[in-house]
Amino acid sequence: MVNRPIGAPLKRFSRPTPDAIRRFRTGRPTPMKYCSDCAHPVQLRVPAGDNRERFVCDACGAIHYQNPRNVVGTLPVWDDQVLLCRRAIEPRLGFWTLPAGFMEIGETTAAGAVRETLEEAGARIEVQELFSLLNVPHVHQVHLFYRARLLDLDFAAGEESLEVRLFKENEIPWEDLAFPTTAQTLRFFFADRLSGHFGLHTADIFRPMRG
Repeated sequence: MVNRPIGAPLKRFSRPTPDAIRRFRTGRPTPMKYCSDCAHPVQLRVPAGDNRERFVCDACGAIHYQNPRNVVGTLPVWDDQVLLCRRAIEPRLGFWTLPAGFMEIGETTAAGAVRETLEEAGARIEVQELFSLLNVPHVHQVHLFYRARLLDLDFAAGEESLEVRLFKENEIPWEDLAFPTTAQTLRFFFADRLSGHFGLHTADIFRPMRG
């Protein structure tokens, strides 16, 4: 397990690819070949009354809108330690992350964050304020993390985790973190803890993962 000081570069995070940059700047949707409603081929064009290219099905008339997806999670804390999960699934199998996942229909962002924490870490928490909001345009996502207080130490790895454990700041496996949003949220947290003031943090992440 390799530790690194706060602010040091994360070597596993690569620069965005030229295609990712073009897709972000132009707002072009993710490639799609067939209509999910009727299975006929789709065409990429600007529909009437719109100003962006969409995939349109001429057979059934469906316009396929592709919108960013919300990933919600928590930063669970016990005294001076933070709870992390080691991923049992791709992407980033074997790497460490905060408990998080895609928001489900019919739930709030906070409820989704609590659910993901229970599913991935088996952890009971008291959810607190929204702590970080991170735009990840190259994968069409927005990541939202809530600060949370662990209610007890009765946690265990869920189906999507290999293991779950608490880390002090000097134990964080910085070189083995799964995602830039996890690293950024942890940096925000430790900086705030040092200053004694916790606030809402926002950032734009333009670093696709490599490997």
